[in-house]
Order: sequence, then C-alpha cells, then structure tokens
Amino acid sequence: MTRSSSGFVAGLTAAALATVGFLAYQASANAPQRPDTERLSSATPASASPLPREVRRPGDLPDGSGAGRRVVYSLTDDRVWLVGTDNRAHRSFTVTPGTVDPVPGSYQVTSRSNSITGTDGAPIEHVVRFTGVDGVAIGFSVAVDGPPPQADPEVRTGGIRETRSDGDAMWEFAMIGERVVVVR
Repeated sequence: MTRSSSGFVAGLTAAALATVGFLAYQASANAPQRPDTERLSSATPASASPLPREVRRPGDLPDGSGAGRRVVYSLTDDRVWLVGTDNRAHRSFTVTPGTVDPVPGSYQVTSRSNSITGTDGAPIEHVVRFTGVDGVAIGFSVAVDGPPPQADPEVRTGGIRETRSDGDAMWEFAMIGERVVVVR
C-alpha cells in the first residue's frame, strides 16, 4: 500500500506542477509589454476607477474607432493614434486641443498647408485640416516657435497642436483624403 500511495502522491504533485506551469505561461502570454505602465501605487485603493487610457496603454485604440488605415483622435484623452492598414497603432501621442472641438464622427483630410499663421496668431506648420465648426477650421498643426501653447479660452481656435516630431509623423501619414475618426 505504501508503494501505491507514494505513486499516487507523486502523480498528484506532477499534475499540480504542470497546472501551475500552464497557468504561469498563460499569465506571461497575456501580460502587458510594459507592465510598469499598469502598476498601481500602493496608495491607490483597489476599488479606484479605471486608469485613463494613456496611463494604461497608449497604443490601445479607443472603442468605436473603426478599422483600417486612419487617424484616430480622442477628445477625452487629447490623444491621437496613427493606424496602419494592419489595424494597429503605429504611433500614438498626446495633443493640445484648441477651444473648438469637432463633433465625434468620421471625416477626411480636406486640405494641408506647409506653413501659415494660426487663428491664434501663432506661426504654425504641417497643418492637416479635416473639418470645420461654425466657420472655424479644425486640424492638426505644429507651433513653429516651440512646444504647443495652451489655448486662450477667449479665442475660437480649431488647431490641435502637436510636438515637432509628432507633427512630422502626422504630415507624412495624413494625405488629402485620409480618414480621421474623432471619438469621445
């Protein structure tokens, strides 16, 4: 009886180790690529509301943003994703919005300007326009004189300002006719 009991225990131990190994593999396969971006501080209660998308995973596309090659702009997150034909975000970055927001929906790039003066009087470049609201053109742009300024709430502007490198990427990506999806 001792022999069969030890064999039974050895079999159970092997099955338990195999199960733990399988579960560890599943956990590592589903872990985020950068786990440090999802880690909560010890001061954050477990019942806290979900983290904003840009804290969780900047590459994650918002729900309802469509499929295929497109620019996705989230009004809530002040974030843009440049999405390739493979339906993956190839670049994601934060932006500084103007004082006039576009209505959520699907648009197309209608015009581009290499260098102009913005509605706020700032010299801008790499302007990619996709809609207008009450006579105010809405589009992405780069401030020539440095980082994007905070929009003056008294001036109606539709410029969604990007950093120099992000503006260069947008300029290369979003040609006339490129789809722009605006989500909340």
